Amino acid sequence: MASNTTVVDADVVTAHGDQALGLKNKNTASATAKRALSSRLGSFVAILIALLWTIPTFGLFITSFRPEADIKSSGWWSFFTNPNFTLDNYQTVLYGAKSQGDLASYFMNSLVITVPATVAPLLIATMAAYAFSVLKWRGRDTVFVMVFALQIVPLQMALIPLLRVFSGTEASKMFPFLSIWVAHTIFALPLAIFLLHNFMAEVPHELVEAAQVDGAGHVTTFVRVMLPLMIPAIASFAIFQFLWVWNDLLVGLTFSGGQDLTQPLTARLASMAGSRGQDWHLLTAGAFVSMIIPLVVFMTLQRYFVRGLMAGSVKG
Repeated sequence: MASNTTVVDADVVTAHGDQALGLKNKNTASATAKRALSSRLGSFVAILIALLWTIPTFGLFITSFRPEADIKSSGWWSFFTNPNFTLDNYQTVLYGAKSQGDLASYFMNSLVITVPATVAPLLIATMAAYAFSVLKWRGRDTVFVMVFALQIVPLQMALIPLLRVFSGTEASKMFPFLSIWVAHTIFALPLAIFLLHNFMAEVPHELVEAAQVDGAGHVTTFVRVMLPLMIPAIASFAIFQFLWVWNDLLVGLTFSGGQDLTQPLTARLASMAGSRGQDWHLLTAGAFVSMIIPLVVFMTLQRYFVRGLMAGSVKG
């Protein structure tokens, strides 16, 4: 009997030793990687990559302030030897004729498209995430897997069928942006539900049980318990969706029907060069005009963007 106990104790000690050794090796590998990334060589490589990534943007920025003749005759680096500065490009793309720019009128179109197309999927996805993570109902896991699988469906497959649903209807005539809002909402829902569900699933279930013991229903639990805890995840996906919709060209161009009344800013940029490419010098100024709002949004709330990516990668 004592011999068997000794053998068992030896196995337990060996198992704990192997586990400790594995943990030590893992920590050693992690420490080695951390030292490599924080070394001088790692810092030099990071700075080099940042410079290579920034130089084209810097050249685009300088080109946007150069006269048309200089843009078409020399590279942006010649600005340092022959500096010519002008605001004509920005004046043309913002307030010029429709054949050249007139981006100021398209700014409102992009805002009218982007804000509802960001808020609508968030409203639906938060409620769906609560249903998938807190409520218990038959077939919940199966339905969630089906929603998750919708992420692999190519966006292009649904464009024409969805366009046929809205084309020629009274709703589309009364609300010209309705088809664009619905399209962006539908395409964003699978990812939004997946990310918010994973974030909500990490909330301790004891909080929900405590609220229910105090007499709170699902609506009260959702509004007063879950939503305050989900603010980082909601804000992060709002940034992700806002940047996606603002920079979108395919959906906006398809559902606007080529009408200036509903075309987003990106669709106008695509046609700014002119029918014969004679105005391509205006694209640099137009590109920076379209980048203003996304840069402000991202730089202001970038910490939430990182949290949102992490929230969707912890649990499945």
